[in-house]
Amino acid sequence: MEEQNENRPQAARDEAAAAPAACPPGRQHCRISDQETNGKTSAASSNDFSDPIYKEIAVTNGYINRMTREELRSKLAEFKLETRGVKDVLKKRLKNYYKKQKLMQKEYINGDSCYDYICVVDFEATCEEGNPPEFVHEIIEFPVVLVNTRTLEIDIVDKADIFPQVLQNVIEWMRQRELGTKYSYSMLTDGSWDMSKFLNIQCRISRIKYPSFAKKWINIRKSYGNFYKVPRNQTKLTIMLENLGMNYDGRPHSGLDDSKNIARIAIRMLQDGCDLRVNERIHGGQLMTVSSSIPLEGAPAPQMPRYRN
Repeated sequence: MEEQNENRPQAARDEAAAAPAACPPGRQHCRISDQETNGKTSAASSNDFSDPIYKEIAVTNGYINRMTREELRSKLAEFKLETRGVKDVLKKRLKNYYKKQKLMQKEYINGDSCYDYICVVDFEATCEEGNPPEFVHEIIEFPVVLVNTRTLEIDIVDKADIFPQVLQNVIEWMRQRELGTKYSYSMLTDGSWDMSKFLNIQCRISRIKYPSFAKKWINIRKSYGNFYKVPRNQTKLTIMLENLGMNYDGRPHSGLDDSKNIARIAIRMLQDGCDLRVNERIHGGQLMTVSSSIPLEGAPAPQMPRYRN
């Protein structure tokens, strides 16, 4: 796979089709122009990067790279796309939009192979200055924002009670929405700590097993960094919002408000053509990375975990 990537032009490598996951809604057919693409298409398999369609995409990417910010905004407005954001975000938005249209025309993208919903979680937990390794964090806020990946509508649950009861309430709320049975879904967090540390520690404190539906999740910081090709220090919540042309809405460090703002970022990424998919998991209490090459699989139907002996 590495050798195959090295043999392709850089622009084609950067913009090659990713495995489908949470799929961007509201696609429509478009062309930038014949002069800008300067190529013709021919039938080929989805893994054949010699297909002229990838040359078209590469040529168009080069054209987009030379556009000014105002030209980018004008072209995005022409396609009725969001025009806010820093220049690199605007370029990525336009490139991905054009790429998606071309690959859809070639039937390289299966629009049905994606999560139906994404559950955004941002726990608030007790902490101590400096967060010493031996400090035991306890979850004090358990908000969930549910994003419909097709309509981009959201639903919210924000419960306050002792942890096992809150978890039971959240699970019942998820069951009522038929997640994991009728609809596929994935959990999504802002970083690794929510699941790998806070939830893991809280389950031990409450003497319950770690819930199976939360063993895999989308770390939006990784997804954002990989999609927009920005360094790790550009993936903090407020910076992601700022680069996408948005302001933080609500009270900082409120679990519910943080979750809403994370959901706003996820929605904008879906609109920009990002395929949000699971990229982290917990196994044996250890944080692990999930490869983007594995088949897409939604989280299981939520069940209340058993109590530990």
